[in-house]
Amino acid sequence: MTTLQPNEYTSVKQQLLTAAAAGGLRIEEDSLDINESGMDFLVAFAKDAGGARWVLRKPRRADVLERAENEYKVLKLVREQLPIDAPDWRIFTPELIAYPLLGGKPVATVDPAAGGYAWLYEQHSLPEAFFDSFAEALAALHRIDHGKAAEAGLRVKSPLEARQAFADVIEEVKQHFAVPAELLQRWTTWLARGSYWPDYSVLNHGDMHPPHILIDEHRRVTGFQDWTEAEVGDPGKDFVIFYALFGEEGLRDLLKRYEKAGGRVWPTMHEHIAEQWAAYPAMVAKFALMTGKEADMEMAKAFMGL
Repeated sequence: MTTLQPNEYTSVKQQLLTAAAAGGLRIEEDSLDINESGMDFLVAFAKDAGGARWVLRKPRRADVLERAENEYKVLKLVREQLPIDAPDWRIFTPELIAYPLLGGKPVATVDPAAGGYAWLYEQHSLPEAFFDSFAEALAALHRIDHGKAAEAGLRVKSPLEARQAFADVIEEVKQHFAVPAELLQRWTTWLARGSYWPDYSVLNHGDMHPPHILIDEHRRVTGFQDWTEAEVGDPGKDFVIFYALFGEEGLRDLLKRYEKAGGRVWPTMHEHIAEQWAAYPAMVAKFALMTGKEADMEMAKAFMGL
């Protein structure tokens, strides 16, 4: 992530206002507030002439646009299928994505200064309502019909294709980073051990960080946002960050709630998710190779302990 200088901030602000106006959206200039924490988008919050609140997203790089096209297709499908909210894109151009602000607030936001998350409520005091509603939302998402996903133009990977995709990422990362031998051996073992892997795919969100989970005043989940990585693929992806934040016991508890809500589990799902988290540095490294930014490369090295 980079920080905009004052002249850059003014330029980006004007670009957002111009792109919004071109899409028929009149933004009150004084209401526009830019958030720079996103890796793929600059995000701004603003009000229109009628007082309605909007989210404006400006792509940081050209490669983001292809994934944004995927997100647009995903949102058209999931808004009709989920018991929670998802963004309704009213403007989608190479310069701007804009949609009405969803209800609720992110359960946490990125805290660049602290290098972690700033939680809306204390992380370990979240009530049963949060975990139940999160499990119910995930179960509903994962039950969406694959045929409808394919018809909507989404990426659809079989279990073997999803597994191979992980293997391809790890192979690419090996070519560019001196991955520690112990870590590489763990990744290799995970890929080779068939009992860890599911024999089915689900439509996943793919990037279930706390800032992408919206909650209400009762701390129930009301929406998911930032669907760029969504696809039909590995069921474990939507649990990986949760495992990193809430640990072994937290994951076991969530999987019980998820199964009760109609989610499908397999005997080694817990172990698979844990190993997927161990392989998360490879995903970070893949992102760094895509952006080519030195800061992202250093972040990837840090994740691998280099």
